Amino acid sequence: MIDRYHLRYFLAVVDTGNFSRAAIACNVSQPTLSVGISKLEKSLGKVLFNRTNRRVALTDAGSRLVSHARMIETGFATAEREVIGSVSLTTVRLGVLVTTPRRWIEAILAAQRAVPDGDRIEIVEGRNRDLRSRLARGRIDVALTSLHDREAGDGTQHLLTEGYSLALSAAHPLAAREIVSIEELANDPMIVRRHCELLPETSRFFTARSIRPFFPARTTSDDKALSYVRAGLGITVMPDGFQDSGVARVRLEGFDFTRDIGLVYAAHVDSDALSRRRTLSALIETLGAEHDA
Repeated sequence: MIDRYHLRYFLAVVDTGNFSRAAIACNVSQPTLSVGISKLEKSLGKVLFNRTNRRVALTDAGSRLVSHARMIETGFATAEREVIGSVSLTTVRLGVLVTTPRRWIEAILAAQRAVPDGDRIEIVEGRNRDLRSRLARGRIDVALTSLHDREAGDGTQHLLTEGYSLALSAAHPLAAREIVSIEELANDPMIVRRHCELLPETSRFFTARSIRPFFPARTTSDDKALSYVRAGLGITVMPDGFQDSGVARVRLEGFDFTRDIGLVYAAHVDSDALSRRRTLSALIETLGAEHDA
C-alpha cells in the first residue's frame, strides 16, 4: 500500500536532488525519510533512485512514477483546500529556454506583481534538451522553449514563429538598411553566442561563403552580447525577438532560418487550466502580440 507521505518524500527527493535536503523540506529526519523511500520501493517492487555518495538520480521506474505522483499529490492538495475552504498559493514551475528575450519573462513578472495573492513562480533556465528532460521527470510544470518540426498535440501550444537576423550597433554604417549581403560584412568582427541553438548552421553559412570573421568575444549571455554589439565591439546573429536600445536589427540575405516558440506541458498538469492562469496568460498575450505585429 502506498501512503501519501511516501509520495511526498519521493517528490521531495526528486525536487531537491538530495536525501538530506528532502528531509529538511519534509520536516523529518533523514533516517525517517530514507525508511519511507525504502517502504515505497518495497511496495512497488522497484528501485526508484540510484544512490551514490555525490548525487541521487532517478531510475527508469522512478522516472515513470514522477508524473503520477505529481497528479496524486495535486489531487490531495485540491481536495484539502476545497473541504477546509482555505486558499493556498499555487507554484508554477516554468522552464525557460536560455535564448529567451528578457522582456518576455518581464511580462510574466509584471502580471504576477499586479495580482499579489496570485501564483508563485519558480523559473528554471536551460537548453531545450535539458528542459524536456525536466518535463519528463516532473521537475517542472511547463516549458517555454523551441518546438520540434511539426510538433503538435495536447501537450504543446505554439505561440510564435520568428526568424534570425543581424544585430548591429545603431551607429554601424549598415544599421539603416533592411537587408545586407554577407559579403558586406567580410571585415566585421563577430560576437559568438555560444549558447545559440543555431550556432552550427551560422558557422557553416559563413564558412561556405569564405567569410571567416575575427571573434572579439564569446559569451553565453544574450544581455552581454547585446551590450557588446551596442558598444560597437562586433555584430552577431540573434532571434528577431531580441530588441534593445542602441541595437539595430537587419536581415541577412539568404539566412532564412526560423524557430517555433511555444509551451510544452508536463504530463502531470492540466494544460488547459494552467494556460488560463494569469502567470501564463500574460506570456501567451505578449508573444501573441509579437506574432501579430
